[in-house]
Amino acid sequence: MLLMNKHARRRIDYLRRPINQRDEEAVVLIVCEGEKTEPNYFRSFRVSKKIHVLGEGDSPLNLVKKAREEQQAHTYDQVWCVFDRDSVPPGQFNTALQQAEQHGIKVAYSNECFELWYLLHFHFYQTAIERAEYPRLLSEALGFDYRKSRPDMYALLESRQTKAIQHAKRLLQLYQPVNPEKDNPSTTVFRLVEALNKLERE
Repeated sequence: MLLMNKHARRRIDYLRRPINQRDEEAVVLIVCEGEKTEPNYFRSFRVSKKIHVLGEGDSPLNLVKKAREEQQAHTYDQVWCVFDRDSVPPGQFNTALQQAEQHGIKVAYSNECFELWYLLHFHFYQTAIERAEYPRLLSEALGFDYRKSRPDMYALLESRQTKAIQHAKRLLQLYQPVNPEKDNPSTTVFRLVEALNKLERE
């Protein structure tokens, strides 16, 4: 019987690992409402530490529940939820935010939708935008037809990121007091972006 060297054993052990097994070195968990658009964007950040991104395609309340389950099962330095106001029933949006805060989960929300963060890379918007208008406005700004789930949005927008952060902060300051459920347009995605940028520098 042939003895298997340690390198071969490691190779077999690696192949036996479940494909979707979480990297145990991940320090940031990001649970997204969208299944592709948001995960594609955040996975594109060049950070020195590991981030684990989930695209759940679920409601804000269920996202917080999922993040809580992951938080209890694994150790993370930061846990984030990313979700939109969109058509969430009255009361549930702010309830999700409150539950997240109770469990130390940070939220990058957008009212109405995540594409507001993209638009703020080009212009400052302070007037409510209908959800159906976002693709048209983004297509005009980009110079080509925007489609959800593009894998290259981070690369396309990276050079304008500083401006987007400035616009998002300025927009949020307009609401006193802040009411995320009603503040349209508004977004706190910039907070997650800044957190990931900080990891990139560490």
